[in-house]
Amino acid sequence: MITKDDFIELIKKEYPFEFDEIINGLTKKRYETLRINNLKSNKEEIESFLNINNIEYEISSFYKDAYIIKSNYNFYDSNLFNEGKIYLQSLSSQIPPLYLDLDDSFDILDMCAAPGGKTSLIADLTNNQKQIMAVEFNKIRAEKLKYNLNHLNAKANVIVADASKLDSFFRFDTILLDAPCSGSGTINLCNEKDLKNFSLLLVKNSSIIQKKLLKKAIEILKPGHTMIYSTCSILKEENELVLKEILNKNIVLEPININIDKSNILPSLYNEVLTIKPNEYFEGFFIAKIKKIR
Repeated sequence: MITKDDFIELIKKEYPFEFDEIINGLTKKRYETLRINNLKSNKEEIESFLNINNIEYEISSFYKDAYIIKSNYNFYDSNLFNEGKIYLQSLSSQIPPLYLDLDDSFDILDMCAAPGGKTSLIADLTNNQKQIMAVEFNKIRAEKLKYNLNHLNAKANVIVADASKLDSFFRFDTILLDAPCSGSGTINLCNEKDLKNFSLLLVKNSSIIQKKLLKKAIEILKPGHTMIYSTCSILKEENELVLKEILNKNIVLEPININIDKSNILPSLYNEVLTIKPNEYFEGFFIAKIKKIR
């Protein structure tokens, strides 16, 4: 466990010029955000529901089906949620699937798929027309993944396995690796319980696992194709330094251009990646697009 003061010092060391804004962002309550599940609904139905119930909302600048809710409303009791027509998902978490090269891909792998938010978004974006393998190591989380995919009518082949040990005969057109991490970008500093789950040992162990997963992803990604690596951490040990270990002349980064305010992006060791600053809209998040040349 780490104290609040120790955590603040850690962030200050990582981001000496931005840490005040980061710490401020980690104390704010984030807006609830949802996305339309186009496999069961559409923009007209969702916006009609929001308007009839006088729910104030804002549409995301980077994804037309992502909604920022600015009124107090319990969506968990709504028909929209219970019928799988919407999925409650943070804005940051919606970004990685959007930058997969899905048009040029048929065989798609989601390496750490539970609880299914990103997997189901991939299925939505491809209208259930692609072959998706969703891997989850934890059996209980895998059952939750299966439930959510079924609830949302999202088609994927769920595999209970350690994704870092997938057989080398597999080959995929694109891969999403939203790796397990310390969750440093999602911590609420006003909630002591959040810091109870965070430690420097967790960061170190997460980094070890992330490197194993990323090396496997690179191995089974088809040459000439791209993948996304992401975490909900803003610490370089889990992000840039993981990438640094695998980047070479055959493994390169491709830039991610996203329509969000540049003030929401933190500086990085690599210009091509996104490190999203936590605030009332976004969780702290890291996203990199990787291309395997050959």
